Amino acid sequence: MDRNARIVLHQRRTRIGRRSRATQAVEFFNVLTSPELLETTEALLPEHRERLYPPTVALSMFMRQVLEADGSCQKAVNGWAAQRAADGLRPCSVRTGGYCRARQRLPLEMVSTLTRETGRLLSEKALAQWLWRGRSVKLVDGTGISMPDTPENQERYPQPRTQAPGVGFPLARLVMVICLATGAALDMAVGPYSGKGSGELGLVRRLLEGFCPGDVMHRRCPVLQLFPDRHPDGRRRGCVVRAKRLAHHRLSSWSVAGHARSHRALAQTRCIPRVDDARAVRGLSR
Repeated sequence: MDRNARIVLHQRRTRIGRRSRATQAVEFFNVLTSPELLETTEALLPEHRERLYPPTVALSMFMRQVLEADGSCQKAVNGWAAQRAADGLRPCSVRTGGYCRARQRLPLEMVSTLTRETGRLLSEKALAQWLWRGRSVKLVDGTGISMPDTPENQERYPQPRTQAPGVGFPLARLVMVICLATGAALDMAVGPYSGKGSGELGLVRRLLEGFCPGDVMHRRCPVLQLFPDRHPDGRRRGCVVRAKRLAHHRLSSWSVAGHARSHRALAQTRCIPRVDDARAVRGLSR
């Protein structure tokens, strides 16, 4: 990446960061109740009473709280109380108990489904010039996270065997799919950090239903991985690519599903278009 491109990228990140820090909880509320998401939001709402913190308000405040440098519940409640006062509504208490209980009542399915839906809507608005050779590229990246040491977490996400019982924390592995064109989070899978079927590839397989024919999956690592897969009805779903390190990559030899095939044979699978320019592949990995 040349100097001008780095400057443009830095400026773009700065603008996005400034915009996210200036976004208030009421703006997230307006998005959740917008025409594009209203039907989905209402279908996912749990039974509740219209009190100070209904689910849509609690979720909006929670999203704003995550973006705050001071991510305390008190900061979130103070901001919502100030917003109500600015809108001419009745003043409310700034105690955090009601908000904390409302946040705990948020259904996990509601949060995850709305995240996937907003990611899908955003990725569909990607301009043609943002795509890679006319195809949608989806990044796949994984990480590990620690959790509070509770019996429930220890049972589902056991701590590593190298740690003595009672002195470690439950660990989970998380894999996320991100739209390269827009940066939107599209899907996520979480599982135990160790044990049978707990690797990143096993979690990726859970997410394959979110890929469409023609999509390109790109792993955020020095290797690019590809294997063909199909929908239950037999249609090709796209591909996950695995090749050698891109610095030493040759398009004439790929490793597909563990078997060496020629570039021509890979092109005939119709998973990806035939690419004769190695720079195009290297540019995708940057």
